Amino acid sequence: MQRRSLGTLVGAALAAPALAAPALAQEAWPARPLRIVVPFAPGGSSDTLGRLIQPGLQAALGQPVIVENRAGAGSMLGAEFVARAAPDGYTVLLADLPFAIFPALQERLSFDPLADFAAISLIGVAPLMMFAAKELSARNAAEFAALARAQPEVLNYGSGGVGASSHLSGELFQRATGTRLTHIPYRGGGPAMQDLAAGNVNSVFVTLASAFPQMQAGQVRAMGVMGSERLAVLPDVATMREQGIDLINEHWWGLLGPARMPPAAIARLAEALRGVMAAPEIMPRMDALAVLPRATGPAPLAALIRADLARISDLVRSQNIRPQ
Repeated sequence: MQRRSLGTLVGAALAAPALAAPALAQEAWPARPLRIVVPFAPGGSSDTLGRLIQPGLQAALGQPVIVENRAGAGSMLGAEFVARAAPDGYTVLLADLPFAIFPALQERLSFDPLADFAAISLIGVAPLMMFAAKELSARNAAEFAALARAQPEVLNYGSGGVGASSHLSGELFQRATGTRLTHIPYRGGGPAMQDLAAGNVNSVFVTLASAFPQMQAGQVRAMGVMGSERLAVLPDVATMREQGIDLINEHWWGLLGPARMPPAAIARLAEALRGVMAAPEIMPRMDALAVLPRATGPAPLAALIRADLARISDLVRSQNIRPQ
């Protein structure tokens, strides 16, 4: 199905919860187990977050909560599965930033990223960061940008592949700083970080969790945070805006249900998640993942997805980015 206009999708997404079938709206929810679909293989950040919130949600809802991994097509297979699931509130998607990236890179999708989903709540965000090889003379992102402006296309950055968040973050950095870097795509963020640590590339844009082993070993240098505030675990690393670079780019995670999911189920699940994320035992585990808790409810998540779809689509068009 060819993608509809963004305006059409936004209108449909906002209206979707109100269109829940009367029978579903009347059901006492939850009356049976809830399934959280993680669209990635076990072991990654999304899987870890899903299993982190699972016990608390289970206790709050009084029903079993099952985390089910459905990996494939860069998370799109799991998203399609939830889009086609019964809109009864018992199958939800743990979506993240790639959910807003793939629609910009694909001419056709089997679902509409807004019209086929109902927003439930954000879970958390992690600002992307710039890391550089320790051999570089630049000590922060502003100094790196100055070097890059003096040597167009000489400095480079590695990424997890064309269209990955690490690739798009590099493109956003160039746009914000007026620089031209050479992009070196890898088959995943891990190899890119390994080559950065070895001094084979100049920079990489990833979350702290992705770069922490190399940074802790002193093999790479943290140059700047693409968030609105500094990270508590890295108080000496300035944000991009503090360095005169107007750039905020955060990886996010949130829960989505199929369109027409009953509003009562959305409200109950969002409330349960808010309680889970406020529990004192959660914060140390979130800190270990370098993820900031953000149990916001439906509207902020819907707004974030709309904004990211527009922002990333504009970037992909302007930079003529094509999937490989």
